[in-house]
Amino acid sequence: MPEAQEILLKYWKHDGFRPLQKEIIDSVLDGQDTFALLPTGGGKSVCFQVPAMMQDGICLVISPLVALMKDQVANLQRREIKAIALTGGIHTEEIIDLLDNCQYGNYKFLYLSPERLQSDWILERIKNLPINLIAIDEAHCVSQWGHDFRPAYLRISELKKHFPKIPFLALTATATPRVIEDIKIELGLKDPVLFQQSFVRENIAYMVFEVEDKLYRTEQILKKNPQPSIIYVRNRKSCLNMAAQLQTLGFRATYYHGGLSSKEKDKNMQLWMSEQVQVIVATNAFGMGIDKDNVKTVIHTQLPENIENYYQESGRAGRNGAKAFAILLSNPSDSNQSEQQFLSILPDKKFLNTIYVKLCNYFQIAYGEGLDDSFSFKLNHFCHKYDFPTLKTYNALQFLNQQGIITMSQEFSEKITMQFLIESKEVIRYMSLNPNDEEIILAILRTYPGIYEMKTSFNLSLIAKKSHHSEEQVSAVLEKLKEKEIIDYKAKNNDAIILFNEVREDNLTINRVAKYLERQNQLKKDQLLSVLHYVKERKTCKNRLILDYFGEETTENCGVCSYCITQKGKITEADSVADKILHLLKSAALTSREIQSQIKLDAQDVILALQELLENNYIIIQPNNTYTLKL
Repeated sequence: MPEAQEILLKYWKHDGFRPLQKEIIDSVLDGQDTFALLPTGGGKSVCFQVPAMMQDGICLVISPLVALMKDQVANLQRREIKAIALTGGIHTEEIIDLLDNCQYGNYKFLYLSPERLQSDWILERIKNLPINLIAIDEAHCVSQWGHDFRPAYLRISELKKHFPKIPFLALTATATPRVIEDIKIELGLKDPVLFQQSFVRENIAYMVFEVEDKLYRTEQILKKNPQPSIIYVRNRKSCLNMAAQLQTLGFRATYYHGGLSSKEKDKNMQLWMSEQVQVIVATNAFGMGIDKDNVKTVIHTQLPENIENYYQESGRAGRNGAKAFAILLSNPSDSNQSEQQFLSILPDKKFLNTIYVKLCNYFQIAYGEGLDDSFSFKLNHFCHKYDFPTLKTYNALQFLNQQGIITMSQEFSEKITMQFLIESKEVIRYMSLNPNDEEIILAILRTYPGIYEMKTSFNLSLIAKKSHHSEEQVSAVLEKLKEKEIIDYKAKNNDAIILFNEVREDNLTINRVAKYLERQNQLKKDQLLSVLHYVKERKTCKNRLILDYFGEETTENCGVCSYCITQKGKITEADSVADKILHLLKSAALTSREIQSQIKLDAQDVILALQELLENNYIIIQPNNTYTLKL
C-alpha cells in the first residue's frame, strides 16, 4: 500500500497535510468509523480522497450539493483520477451505464445525492460495488437540528447493514454539540473517533460596527485594506447595486450570484482570483470550492441567516495565516428588516400544501400520477399566475426539494439580461419622443438603478406588474429598444427543471413532512436570535460569542475583535476623542460623518470611540442614524 504522503504529493502536489488530516486518514485506514469536524478551509475532501486512493476499490461519497459534486469530480478527473457523479436529471439508462462503469471500469469515486439511496434498485447496484470507504459530506444534514436538515440522509444508516466492515467518515464544517450527537446516532456510527479542530481563527479579527452609512464605511475599509476582499449581500439586486456603487467610487469590483450563467460566473470569479479586481460582491451562492488564501477582508453589509453561514463565509479570510478582518456592518433598522426578511417568508403547512397542489395543477399532474415526470419551470411565471409571494414560494419549493418530494435544479436563472447603451439624458429624450414606452422604461430604471453600468438580469413579470402592462407589451418594447441599439438585450433559455420523485397525493404527501417544516421554522427563528445576539451584545468578546455558539469553551478574550479593541484602549487618544464626541453631541444629534468632519480625526478612531461610548451606554444611535446623548 502506498504511503499517504506519496499519494498527497503525486496527485495533489502538496508536501504536507493540514492539521488533523493525517490523523483522520489513519483512523479511516484502521477501519474506524470517524467523525471529522473541520472548519471552512480545513481540507475535508483530502481526508477521504487520499485513503480511497491508497486502497483497492471505490469510495462512495454522499453529498447534497450538486455543484460541489461536479466540481470535485472535475478536479479529480483533471488529476487523471476516475470519478463519477450521479446527479439529478440523469435518465435511468444512463445511470445503469454509469454504475456499470463503477463496477467494471476501475473507478475510484462515486458521488451521489442522498435522495438516490431512496431508489431501491440503485441501492441494490451499490451493494455489489467494491466499496472501500463511505464518506458523508455535509453530515449536519442528517440532524433535524442542523441548519440544512434533509430527511434523505436518514437512509444512509441502512448502508451499515450492507457494508458492516467498511468505515464511515462523517464530515462537516460547522456543528453544535447537539448536532454532533445527532449525527453519530442517525448515521449509526460505531464507536466513532471524533476529530474536532478548534473553531478559533487567531488571525481573524471579528468586527461588528453600528453605522448609519454602510457604503461609506465599506469605502473606508477597502481603501485602508486594498488587498482581495469579499462583500456578502443578501440578494441579487443588492449584489448588482453594491458592485455598481463601488465601481462608481473607483474600486475594481465584480459580482457573483446564482442567476449568472456558468460562463459569467467563471469569468467574474477569474477576474477576482487573478486580482484584476480587488472586490467580489456576492450572495451566499459564492464560496463553494473557493481556495484563495490571501483574502484580507470579508464584509457582510446585511445580517446573515445564521452563525454557521457567517462563520463559513467570514472564514474565507486569512487562510494564509496573515492578519485578516471579518466585518459585519449593522444599523438599528437591521433587526426589523431581518425579521421581515427571514421570518415572514417562512412557509407554514397550509401554504406548503397550497404550493404543492398548485404546482401539480400547473403541470397538469393527476392525483396518483407524476412519478419521474420532469418539467421546465419558471418561478416568476408560476408566482404571477397564482399571485404567490416569490420568496415565500421559493422557500416552499426548496423545502419540497430537501424532502426529496421534488428535485429542483439548484439555481433559478432570470430569463432576460439587458443594459442601456446610451446615456441617461438620451434615454429621457427617447421617452419624451415615445410616451407610450415611458411607463415601462421608468419601471425598469426604478427597479434596476445599475442597468446603465452593467448587464443586469431582471424579472419580466415584475416589470410588467410595476408598469401596468402585459409581459408581451414589455417584451415588445425591449425588442424595439434593441433594434434601435438603445439597449443590449438577450433572452435566455435556461429555466429551472423540476422532477417529481413521488406520485401526487396532496395532503398525504404534505402531512408526512409537516413535522419537519415546523422544526425547521423554529430552528430558523432560533438561529436569527443568535445572530442578533452576536450583533447586539456589547460586553463580550466577539470571538468568544462564536466559540460559545459552537460549544467550545474559553475564558480568554481574543484581543483583536471590535469589543476587545475598545477594552484595550487601542483608540488614538481614546479619552480625548470620546470627550470631544460627547461635547459635540450636547449641542445636536450628529451622524458619524458629521462628527468626523468636525473633530478632524481618522474615521477608524471615530468609529471605535463611538463603539466604546455605545457599549458604555453614554450615547445611543437613533432610527435616523444619528448619534445622541443617552438621557
